Amino acid sequence: MTEVTVDPTQAATTWLADFGAALAKGDIDASVALFEADGYWRDLVSFTWNIRTQEGADAIRAMLKARLADVAPSNFAIEGEATEADGIVDAWFTFETRVARGRGHLRLRDGKAFTLLTTMTQLKGHEEKTGAERVRGAEHGQQPGRKSWLEKRREEEATLGYTKQPEVVIIGGGQGGIALGARLRRLGVPTIIVERNAKPGDSWRKRYKSLCLHDPVWYDHLPYLPFPDDWPVFSPKDKIGDWLEMYTKVMELNYWGGTTAKKARFDEAKKEWEVTVERDGKEVVLRPKQLVFALGVSGYPNTPKIEGAENFKGEQHHSSAHPGPEAYKGKKCVVLGSNNSAHDICAALWENGADVTMIQRSSTHIAPSDSLMELALGGLYSDQAVKNGIDHHKADLIFASVPYKIMHAFQIPVYEEMKKRDADLYSRLEKAGFMLDFGDDGSGLFMKYLRRGSGYYIDVGASELVANGSIKLKSGVNIARVNEHSVTLTDGTELPCDLLVYATGYGSMNGWLADLVSPEVADKVGKCWGLGSDTTKDPGPWEGELRNMWKPTQVENLWIHGGNLHQSRHYSQFLALQLKARMEGMSTPVYERAPTYHRR
Repeated sequence: MTEVTVDPTQAATTWLADFGAALAKGDIDASVALFEADGYWRDLVSFTWNIRTQEGADAIRAMLKARLADVAPSNFAIEGEATEADGIVDAWFTFETRVARGRGHLRLRDGKAFTLLTTMTQLKGHEEKTGAERVRGAEHGQQPGRKSWLEKRREEEATLGYTKQPEVVIIGGGQGGIALGARLRRLGVPTIIVERNAKPGDSWRKRYKSLCLHDPVWYDHLPYLPFPDDWPVFSPKDKIGDWLEMYTKVMELNYWGGTTAKKARFDEAKKEWEVTVERDGKEVVLRPKQLVFALGVSGYPNTPKIEGAENFKGEQHHSSAHPGPEAYKGKKCVVLGSNNSAHDICAALWENGADVTMIQRSSTHIAPSDSLMELALGGLYSDQAVKNGIDHHKADLIFASVPYKIMHAFQIPVYEEMKKRDADLYSRLEKAGFMLDFGDDGSGLFMKYLRRGSGYYIDVGASELVANGSIKLKSGVNIARVNEHSVTLTDGTELPCDLLVYATGYGSMNGWLADLVSPEVADKVGKCWGLGSDTTKDPGPWEGELRNMWKPTQVENLWIHGGNLHQSRHYSQFLALQLKARMEGMSTPVYERAPTYHRR
C-alpha cells in the first residue's frame, strides 16, 4: 500500500480558507475549533492593539468575542510555499483588517493550528511612502521663492519643539530611540529624540575600549538600512557609534543631542505631556501627546553599598563607567560580578598586564560564541540563513512566532548539545571553581535574557583565562568590607586592591520614571522586562509577554521601548504603528492591557 501524504501548501491553504470563512461569518466556535486545545495565538497589534499571546482555546475564544466584530479580518492568503518537518507544517500568509494590512505565520499539526502569529504591517491610508509612492524630492517647473530640501530641513529643525510641538518625544537616543525615530519619520509622525550625550553613538563610544557586540551582524541591522556586506561579524563599539551617527543624519531624525530631560508630567485636561528639557543651557518645554522612554535594556546601575567603601584609597566605579584597561598595568584589580561585562573587563585588564581577580557571587551561564552562533543563531541569523532565503525580516518573524510559554522547550536541546560540544571547557571551568548553570530549566542564554536580562556570558575568550587561572577566581563569596587598600571577602579572605569594579548590573527601566515623572507613576507602570516565569529573578505570575515593552502601559500615553539591536529593530515597527494610529485619531481599543504586579 502507498502512504498518502498531504501537500503542506494545500494543507495550509485549506486551513486559512476555513479560518477566514469562520471569522467572516462571526462563527467563533468554528474558528477556535481550528486550533489545538492548547494552541497559541500571538498577536502583534493587528487584532488586539496590544502585544499579547492567547494561550489555549478559552483565551482565543475570549479575544475573538471581544475583538472580532471591530477587527473585521479578511483576505487571508498563503504567501509562497509551505514546508513540513517532523509532522509540523510551516506557512506564511497575509491578511487584512478593517484598518490595516498584516502578515502572519502558521504552524499546523495534524491539521490544527499549534501556533498562529498575526502582525500589523501597515495602516490603510497611512502607508510609508516607499517604492513607487516615494516623494519626488525635486519639484520641476517654476516656483517663485522656492525652498530647497536643505532649507526645509533646517526650518523643521528650527521650529519643531519651539513654535511647533512634536507628536512624540523619545527620551533616550541610543539604538532603541534611533530605530523608533526612523520608523516614526517614515510614518510622518513629528518626533524629537532627547539624548544627554552630545552625539548619536556616544553611549557606545564612551564604554571600555575592548567592547564589541557579542551578537552577530545579521542579528543587529537597524530598520531600513542594513549594515554593508563586509561589516564585521562582531561590531566594535566605535563602528557602532559611527554607524548610529551616520544613520541619524541620513534618516533625517530630529535628534537633540546634549539635551537633558529634567521633568515630565501628564496634563490630564489637555491629554498631553509637559516635558522639561535643558538644551544649549536653556530650558525648553515640549508638549507631546505621547512620551516614550527608550533608555536601553535596563535602568540605573546597581552599585552595592559595602561597608568601608567610602574610605577606599584606590579607584572604584561601576562597569558602566569603566574607562578601559590602560591605566592599570601592574595593578591589583578586583571585579565584582561574573556576567558579560565582568568577563570583558577582566580579560582586557589581564591583556594589559593587570593582576585580576573575579568575584563570582552566584552561578553563571557560559555560552561559547562559536557554539551559540551555530547552534542557536545560525538557522535564523547567519550568512547561510540569508543564502537559504531567511533575511533578518523573516528571521524576526520566525523568532516572534514562538510563544514565550513554550520557547524554553525549543531552547533546551540547543544547550544540551552545547554541553556536549564544549564539555572540556565546562569541565576545566568547574575545576577552577567557577559555578556554572544553564538556567533553572536548562534552557540557556535566551531564556535567561528574556526572564531576567542577566546571569550569562557569551564567551569570546575570557572563559579560557578563568579556566587556566590567568584571571583569578573567588566563587561563592561576596565582598564583606572594603578597606583602604584591599577588600575582605565573606569567607575572610583579604585581597589587595588598587581598582574595584562593580560589574553588578542594573535596575528595572521604570526606575527612570521615578525621577523624571514621579514614584507613583513608576509604580503604576511597574517593573519592565521579564515574563513572570517564576524562575530566578523573574517572579510570577505568568504574563506571557515581556512586561511593559512596546505596548500600552497602565499610564496613559506613556511607552517603554528598548532591548538589544534585534528587539529595537523588530518591535519598533509595532510601537510606531500604535503611535501613528493615535496621532491620526483612530480607535485603538486595547485588549487586556497587562496589569501591574511588581513595582520597583
